Amino acid sequence: MSTHEPPADRDGSPAPTGADSLSRSAVVSGVVPGPGGEGSGPGGDPRADAGGAPEGEVASEDENAPEGESAPESENARGDESAPGDEEPGHSRSRDLLLLVGICLLALLLVNAFVARPFSVPSGSMEETLRPGDRLIANQLAYAFGGHPQRGDVVVFDGTGSFLPESGGPTGFRDGLSSLGRDLGLAPAGNTVYVKRVIGVGGDRVTSTGPGGPITVNGVPIDESSYLAPGDQPSSVAFDVVVPTGKLWVMGDHRSASRDSRDHLGEPGGGFVPESRVIGRADWVVYPFSRLTGLDRPAAFAATAGTGGHGEQG
Repeated sequence: MSTHEPPADRDGSPAPTGADSLSRSAVVSGVVPGPGGEGSGPGGDPRADAGGAPEGEVASEDENAPEGESAPESENARGDESAPGDEEPGHSRSRDLLLLVGICLLALLLVNAFVARPFSVPSGSMEETLRPGDRLIANQLAYAFGGHPQRGDVVVFDGTGSFLPESGGPTGFRDGLSSLGRDLGLAPAGNTVYVKRVIGVGGDRVTSTGPGGPITVNGVPIDESSYLAPGDQPSSVAFDVVVPTGKLWVMGDHRSASRDSRDHLGEPGGGFVPESRVIGRADWVVYPFSRLTGLDRPAAFAATAGTGGHGEQG
């Protein structure tokens, strides 16, 4: 360290006339000369009376710093570099954006799995109410808290065990993953999912005399003209069934082009759909936008109120 001392302070010879008094830098170099030359302050104290540092120590002041001020620290000591925990603003914004996207996706998956699930209509069995290619939303909370499907509701259900035989093979990891993807709406619903209208609920007696006759529920004829496909009859097949408790009798609105409960009479399950297989109530058509509409329960079924069976359950 350069101390800028006068030459006499380095070799012990007397200081030239007019030399400045010892600088503070000279004090930090070691022993402070006393009046007698080699000594120190009174009592031989190796410390300078003026407050110099002990021998071997380095004072904190710099000779060029004003009195009472500390010398400037070096770059590293000042901490000019960013602290390890600091983040650049761009990185922080990117992280926040990714977090926001993740939260939105999680919320969408939860809604899709437990609240409202989209489906695409694959066939014309529900025309004119639903057309091929329509996108509908199934309300999965409609029957979630003790509620039951009602006569006239349009429901989306899994036809396994009623319209289709139960799968006898073991379920592997791949099948389980596919099922989870369908439940979350990340994969197509598959060929086991149907959409039909509920005509009878548990305990109802549903009958038809065939061509030219109306469908009756507990002896009450139903006027289906508001939703049947133009030119269709209520049923070209005669039947007389009593719907078991906890099951549904369902039919398509395009009766001449619908494979529904009538087509499975005599098969195991008799064409009745378990309520437990219902995914949700189809409440809205959302696409194409020109067909945006709600799917209300037809007023014709109000005539069956109080006719028996379990039709009055909520």
